[in-house]
Amino acid sequence: MQKQAELVLKNGAVYTVDSRRGQAAAVAVSGRGIIFVGSDAGASAYIGPNTEVIDLGGKMVLPGFIDSHAHASSAFDEKKTLNLHGLKSLADYQAALQKFAAHRPDLEVIYGSGWDNIAFPPAGPCKGDLDAVVADRPVSLHSNDGHSIWVNSRALEIAGVTKDTPDPTGGVIERDPATREPSGTFRENANDLIQNMLPPYTVAQVKDSIRIFAAEAARVGITTVHDPLLLFPDSEGMLLGFGAARNNMVAYEQLAENGELTLRVRGSLLADPAKGVPQVPQLAAACAGHTHPLFQVAGAKVFVDGVVEGGTAYLLSPYAHRPDFRGAPLWRQQGLNALFEALDREKLQIHIHAIGDAAVRMALDALAYARRQNGQRDARHLMTHLHVVDYGDISRFAALGVIGVPQPFWHVKGEYFRELEVKYLGRERAEKEYPMKSFMNAGVTLAAASDYPVQVPSPPLEGIQMGVTRCLPGETDPSEILGPEERMSLADMIAAFTINGAYANFLENETGSIQAGKKADLVVLENNLFELPVSEIAGTRVLMTLFEGRTVFRDAGL
Repeated sequence: MQKQAELVLKNGAVYTVDSRRGQAAAVAVSGRGIIFVGSDAGASAYIGPNTEVIDLGGKMVLPGFIDSHAHASSAFDEKKTLNLHGLKSLADYQAALQKFAAHRPDLEVIYGSGWDNIAFPPAGPCKGDLDAVVADRPVSLHSNDGHSIWVNSRALEIAGVTKDTPDPTGGVIERDPATREPSGTFRENANDLIQNMLPPYTVAQVKDSIRIFAAEAARVGITTVHDPLLLFPDSEGMLLGFGAARNNMVAYEQLAENGELTLRVRGSLLADPAKGVPQVPQLAAACAGHTHPLFQVAGAKVFVDGVVEGGTAYLLSPYAHRPDFRGAPLWRQQGLNALFEALDREKLQIHIHAIGDAAVRMALDALAYARRQNGQRDARHLMTHLHVVDYGDISRFAALGVIGVPQPFWHVKGEYFRELEVKYLGRERAEKEYPMKSFMNAGVTLAAASDYPVQVPSPPLEGIQMGVTRCLPGETDPSEILGPEERMSLADMIAAFTINGAYANFLENETGSIQAGKKADLVVLENNLFELPVSEIAGTRVLMTLFEGRTVFRDAGL
């Protein structure tokens, strides 16, 4: 007797993203899995008296989207975090802080995120501008790239940071040029001088953040995410300013065990540059100890450098605005080699942050060293951002089996490009940033991501459109396309947000394509993307999201 389905989607444009990039009309779902993909006639055999049948009328069905680098545990809970994203000026930031502080007098610390580097001079914002609004309790605000913090005098006082405090290795304390007092902006490892001295978000608060992210993920069609910055609850040392997130791994554990997760999470634990190889056994134990189907720790996150906008990316050639300076890596090559060898020997996946071309080369050299020592295996190490890359190094990604994790949301020109990238990198280098098609042409697997909350909002359909056009939505000037030769096809961008993301997370046998036997992670779109003008992709509505056969989002119009 034919198994009956709980749900049948029929008369649709089903793009399977399987190895044949096939198309079908119908999908049948039973329990958590897909039991049939094919014609409407074929699907009819799975329809019983209790089957819900949805006639899609030509609407599109895709695999659930996968965001391979998103800080889901850092989602904005407006009850606990000041959200500055989208604001443009110092006055805007001060007004938002004043309003938030008035509504939350109970918060011991005011944390926030989202201020923009281009709103301030290269040395960053000043503590006095925060003191004018909140002086009686510490304020610590992350920049929108997550690599700098802006603090008030009370935070400096609690942390005990003065003009005599030296810059830590891999970090910068911005200072008043006349007095040498900390001016209020800290970068990279210097952030820890503040963040490690303030209380972290509680487990309950982080769980609320994850729930907020999961709800938004369902609305935009995301069913799997890789959170690339997990921390041990007792973490200390060089945490790159993310000490407030020390309870995120515990929060994920509890949500998974309680059956509350509505998306699949893979994560990477931060590797401390100060601890080197001795930390590897603890990282390996954590990976082995988290085996819940919906929350697993895959390996280690390693920052090799910082970011261009902070002047902390490690470049092969000097910065345009500082001709005597190339930035500095967070590791020495020998130490990075030893760490990668140890992580790889334990069969852990390495998730690498590399922004500058010198940092990319360092990471590739360390991965090559690990392979020579340990031999070749199916490691699927990841390198994310790929902001400035020497094109001669791209072929090494393919040779080493390294997966690229780009953020196509950033592959555009605009205010940030003009006001910061060109000034810091120079026109020629800025015009060649964020290659993507060159990676694909070299045989490199690309798993797309948002780096949420650096990118807010971050719907995959918007990322897909920007990967295809490499310009901001609505832009019609051809000169505003960033690297026209790096534009991707629609099919390849869909793959980057689905099957390639599954492969990057060792999930290609479970999700990422629409095939019988896989999990029923599905997204229904109001239109067939292949029949739309490219400019309308980002505006296409998600009508339904299924995660393992469960409807986690449904538009009233379906």
